[in-house]
Amino acid sequence: MRLSSLFVLIWFCLGVASSQAATVEGVRVWPAPDNTRLVFDLSGPIEHKVFKLENPDRLVIDLESASLSTSLDKLDVSKTPIARIRSGARNQRDLRVVLDLKQPLKPKSFVLKPNETYGNRLVIDLFNQIKTPARSVDQVAKATAPIGQRDVIIAIDAGHGGEDPGAVGFGRLREKDVVLSIARKLAYLLEQEPGFKPVLLRKGDYYIGLRRRTQMAREANADMFISVHADAFKNRRAYGASVFALSQRGATSETARWLASRENNADLIGGVGSVSLDDKDKVLAGVLLDLSMTASLTASLDVGSKVLRRIGGFNRLHKRHVEQAAFVVLKSPDIPSILVETGFISNPSESKKLANRSHQRQLARAIFSGIKEYFDDRPPPGTLLAARVSRDLTHYVIRRGDTLSTIAARHNVSVASIRRANKLAADVIREGQVLQIPN
Repeated sequence: MRLSSLFVLIWFCLGVASSQAATVEGVRVWPAPDNTRLVFDLSGPIEHKVFKLENPDRLVIDLESASLSTSLDKLDVSKTPIARIRSGARNQRDLRVVLDLKQPLKPKSFVLKPNETYGNRLVIDLFNQIKTPARSVDQVAKATAPIGQRDVIIAIDAGHGGEDPGAVGFGRLREKDVVLSIARKLAYLLEQEPGFKPVLLRKGDYYIGLRRRTQMAREANADMFISVHADAFKNRRAYGASVFALSQRGATSETARWLASRENNADLIGGVGSVSLDDKDKVLAGVLLDLSMTASLTASLDVGSKVLRRIGGFNRLHKRHVEQAAFVVLKSPDIPSILVETGFISNPSESKKLANRSHQRQLARAIFSGIKEYFDDRPPPGTLLAARVSRDLTHYVIRRGDTLSTIAARHNVSVASIRRANKLAADVIREGQVLQIPN
């Protein structure tokens, strides 16, 4: 009787163990400029180990209680630092995958639970160990253009990418493809406009971490950060474009995060490399960060409203004001940042429009026009735009009896142009005040 019970127990344990075995159903490779991502699609959860071998360089991936049901031979690794991928059984129950490498790489691995698009996954990120030394912000600024003639730099972030498709609309339209197309069109418009320089953060179909995106914008010495997305909602009737800036709560939490880590980095604030946190006491660092975050948030709301108004000229809006949320990509204390939701990809009619290249060009043009309007009004010091504005303005000292209309008539310009040049909310002026008069 005891022997029979023992046999049943052993059989049950073996049955549980076999039911927990996972199968590798597919493998995908996503090459990026500074890393390569390898994704294993799994039939269920799995335990794994990763370790490196040298002479020659190899990376070994052991997957416990796993088997392979796909072919690795068809995997295209020609544009990656992987020379070859091979596999074999280990301990008669485990799967061992070996990557023969062209160069030493730093691996990072993690598992992902199922989502709307994929099942269980094992992700292996291979980071290049040989990196070009990062230039300081001052070096970047000096290398850009002569003093007083640098371009306004716009960092353009196409959301998602690679393993992360973003929202998926009708006809399997993927957000990552739509927003990259819009981002490229926006970059083209900025390239054609004197005084602007676009920096595309994601140039192809690969994923970049959210914090890394803001870091890349800072490394490029960006004057503004624009993140392009396409919204989705469970209600298919939801529609309209939106523009987001950082919420006050998100700004407060980000300030706290920067202060907590200020001893471990030399992050700069102010956008021009003139202020750092590493040599400031806690109180002063907090004040500087708060001032920088407040200025960036004010600028974000301003440019966001201009972009939203331009989009609303031809497209339906979800909300007619700039919304605020704690998006990670907006949490830059030193760079005004907005996130543009170009429409609801989950809405059948909007999904169809987002797939249309003509509509994508309209969206890119609207974002471009909003950016240009903002910087035409507030050109950063030392830029080509600022130099152009100073050349186009003369100065006039107000005398007793002057009015805006008489000054405008005397210089053959409109009252509205004087208001814009001087940011006047009303026609009230005072004797001795200096006005900038557009030529």
